[in-house]
Amino acid sequence: MYTAKGGFMSEKEDPIKIHREGTTLSDLGKYEEAIEKFLEASRLYKKYGNVFDASYTLFKAAECSFLVEDYETAAERFLESAELAFSKGFDRFAVSALEYARDCYKKLDNKEKVEELEKKIKEVKDKLAKSF
Repeated sequence: MYTAKGGFMSEKEDPIKIHREGTTLSDLGKYEEAIEKFLEASRLYKKYGNVFDASYTLFKAAECSFLVEDYETAAERFLESAELAFSKGFDRFAVSALEYARDCYKKLDNKEKVEELEKKIKEVKDKLAKSF
């Protein structure tokens, strides 16, 4: 497979294949295994310049972390996913990641982080509303 950065990738480094494996594992409820696949796919997507899918697979890893009740890790990954998405202007997707991070902090009863994220979410949503 030819990459956007001008080279060929081996099947071992194919983020689409690894992403699909993560999705299958997640669908089977094998969340810990899925997390590893999603994180690897995210790393490779980023390496090959596909920021949206890097952000999306990081988001999927965060969802799996949430499902195994590792809320701290899930929050960190959702925030990293949002940061990547914001870096390329995928603001609507980034807001979703921020909302999930907020939900993680609610589970952790971290009121300060919840308030901080609610403020950020509101700011971004207001900005998006003004752009239309």
